[in-house]
Amino acid sequence: MSQGASNVRWLLGDFRDSVTGVEEAVVVSSDGLLLADARHSTRSDELAAIVSALTSLAGGLARAIEFGGVKQTMVTMDEGHLVVMAISDGSCLGVYASLQSDLGVLAYQMALLVERAGHALTPQVRSELHRAMAVR
Repeated sequence: MSQGASNVRWLLGDFRDSVTGVEEAVVVSSDGLLLADARHSTRSDELAAIVSALTSLAGGLARAIEFGGVKQTMVTMDEGHLVVMAISDGSCLGVYASLQSDLGVLAYQMALLVERAGHALTPQVRSELHRAMAVR
């Protein structure tokens, strides 16, 4: 695996391990494909599909009301939060966190991760990450 792809996976895992309350984090391509996950769980594909659908829905809303691009979407549930943040070129970071997480800290740490991962997600790295997820 290339240095760029390894960096994205490491950044995601480090984010999950260092931010209190993070249960799972995924990076999803603009076409809804899972590129990387933090926990390597069987639910990652399901979360990627949900993140992709939510991103599409939020984008449709933004276009309909002419408010520009979507930067962040959040859904709060009884047991936690799903926060989705745009990375670059349509890809996004989706994070499921427990209610015990501090949303301010979570959003700040996500913004830092998006900035770092955005530079590393070249077309070649996205393709490599997708291939790696497909064979696992």
